[in-house]
Amino acid sequence: MKSNGLLSILTFSEKRKDLLFLIQESPRTLSDIKEYFSVRSPEILPRLKEMENANLIFRQEGMYWLTPLGKVSAMYFRPFLDTLAAIEANENFWKEHDLTGVPETLLNRIQELKECRVVRDEHENIYDSHKTFIENVQSSTRLMGFASIFLPHYPQMFLDVARKGIPISIIVTPNVFFKLKSEYNTEIEEYLEYKNTSFYVYDNARVAFIVTDRFTSLSLFYKNGTFDPRNDLVGFDALAIKWGDDLFKHYKENSVEIKNL
Repeated sequence: MKSNGLLSILTFSEKRKDLLFLIQESPRTLSDIKEYFSVRSPEILPRLKEMENANLIFRQEGMYWLTPLGKVSAMYFRPFLDTLAAIEANENFWKEHDLTGVPETLLNRIQELKECRVVRDEHENIYDSHKTFIENVQSSTRLMGFASIFLPHYPQMFLDVARKGIPISIIVTPNVFFKLKSEYNTEIEEYLEYKNTSFYVYDNARVAFIVTDRFTSLSLFYKNGTFDPRNDLVGFDALAIKWGDDLFKHYKENSVEIKNL
């Protein structure tokens, strides 16, 4: 059954939704609106009338304004749409993986990842994608990461970053820590000597990620408990990087710092 209420006014028409956000930016004349949408009066006036009747906008001295109800609707409707966009853009990633490694406070901010996309390592192109990842890491001016799985190339990569004087902070789980301590003791001891480094151990979590000043890269486990090494959610915009920073802060606050072996 088709709804005739306020929800239908905004969800059943892209034009009405866009009008709401356009007038939210600033009051507009009819000419402004027609120019923005590249339409004639007969095409846009019915949409404006519908929104006036729904008490979302009003006209005063030739300008269309948001009503108090319109302001509230716009304020809460945009995050809702951004949340749906973030989920739909990478629907399989969110659907197939265990999300327990992402704290609820950050999952509630999933709309901040709407510009992120899944980077998949295909077997035939795995060298190229890894090379691109390393280049992005090496061109960063800071680096923070969480490792719940062990990758052989990471100890040397992180040590190379530390040697350049780049601020770097790494959190690992106990299993990864004991692996590093037993097989990469020399590299870890050198890493800890630098003033620009920090090293932590967190009890356990089903997540792995890296965040720099350039990008955030998030890896998760499948629901069956196995780590997914081929699909990373990667974002280069400021919102995704801030989200990654806050994810790292969450784990750091509950970690034990390792200052020497």
